[in-house]
Amino acid sequence: MQPRFVLAGVLQREYLLPPHGRPLLDAPGGNLLYAAGGLRVWEADAPLGMDIGLLGRVGEDYPRAWLHDFKTRGFDIRGVRILPTPLDLRSFRVYSDALEAGFDNPVAHFVRRGLPFPKTLLGYQPPLPFQEDNQKPLPYAPTVGDVPADYLETTAVHFCPLDLTSHAQLLAFFQAGTAVTFTLDPAAGYMLPKFLKHLRSLLKGLTVFLPSEEELRALFWGQTNDLWAMAEELGTYGCELIVIKCGARGQLLYDAAGKHRWQIPAYPARVADPTGAGDAFCGGFLVGYRQGYNPLEGVLYGNISASLAVEGSGAFYPLETLPGLARVRLEALREMVRKV
Repeated sequence: MQPRFVLAGVLQREYLLPPHGRPLLDAPGGNLLYAAGGLRVWEADAPLGMDIGLLGRVGEDYPRAWLHDFKTRGFDIRGVRILPTPLDLRSFRVYSDALEAGFDNPVAHFVRRGLPFPKTLLGYQPPLPFQEDNQKPLPYAPTVGDVPADYLETTAVHFCPLDLTSHAQLLAFFQAGTAVTFTLDPAAGYMLPKFLKHLRSLLKGLTVFLPSEEELRALFWGQTNDLWAMAEELGTYGCELIVIKCGARGQLLYDAAGKHRWQIPAYPARVADPTGAGDAFCGGFLVGYRQGYNPLEGVLYGNISASLAVEGSGAFYPLETLPGLARVRLEALREMVRKV
């Protein structure tokens, strides 16, 4: 089956120490899977088919059982390239009681919590941030050569955070196909003033740009503190819609064509593990937006996907929630939207 949606991003082997509860040690993760989980939760009632294409890279040491599980869950894994060498995809993250994330010195955090240190995490070093535009893409970023031919026949593509070079090359490649919807979540590494000129060409080909508030403030550092002014400036680059992810405060939606503004509060979820919430939002946004090309509907869907993701650990936690819960939350959230 030709995928209706294609998601491009990073696959990782996650080691998570949430603020409370059991740790998650060597589990499938990465922005690609969190986005896939946020999208798939809305497809739960549909016939299970390979309609969501995953585009990423792993090494020969990546567990094949995980790939089989992705396929069983209804994901098309033909776009996951297995390199002929090992690839260190380990990712460590620890949270304080205040939900502040830490990424360094995993041994100390395991000792502090009285947990045995996993041998599979020995020698771990935090990965370098996504590289600047004048450097080569990171080895775990997918390339145009990894894309199955029929993925070009999809109509909607979402790009999870990747380096700027990979984003530019993949976007240009998919623009030559049949896709009409392109959504992109930028990487913090290139959301800096010196990259504004590069963003101009990138945003020109996008339908929706989905930065976080922190990333947007970093991009416009020293210019303005007004988030709406930032969104309006980005809208002049040719992108139709700007969605600003504001964490626990929800989202801001800016429609560049009509200069419309909406403020959507975060659904009041019980936060257990905030890992991947922004990626789950993007996956939910894509499926909601595509149902009627209504950006507000997309934000509502993404908002609920994120609310489900933060209530547990793991990329596919939203798929384990009660059937119908997402729809109930969606209707409740509609009453909270405010047009600015």
